[in-house]
Amino acid sequence: MNTCDLPPISIPAGDYQRLTALVDAAERTPTPVLDYLSQELSRAEVVADEACSPHVVRIGSLVSYRDGVNGRYRTVRLVWPLEADVARDRISVLSPVGAALLGLSPGQSIEWPRPVGEPRMLTVLTVYGSDMPDPAA
Repeated sequence: MNTCDLPPISIPAGDYQRLTALVDAAERTPTPVLDYLSQELSRAEVVADEACSPHVVRIGSLVSYRDGVNGRYRTVRLVWPLEADVARDRISVLSPVGAALLGLSPGQSIEWPRPVGEPRMLTVLTVYGSDMPDPAA
């Protein structure tokens, strides 16, 4: 996907700093997901934490999205890697779909890389704050 085709994304400054440090720390063992996340961070608009819209997917957000290939709907919480738990729908920002969701707002769509096969498209439907309970809790 051409960067001209990518939707604009916003990331709060605090998350941006931690994410950049995470990518830098993992630089010794690069992976396609880290490369993708690094590209997303480089094109993001970094905003003050308090100025970030509550409708932007950030670490801790509960987000509903639709898979553009199979049409399935899913609600997940975007979390830091050590908090990830697929059984509880807690998706790491270092997963392909987690990196793709970061910074998006409702109505935006993006292609995300898969470890195997063609990229997939997802569309963000709703973003809830970090105070919402986990869907599988």
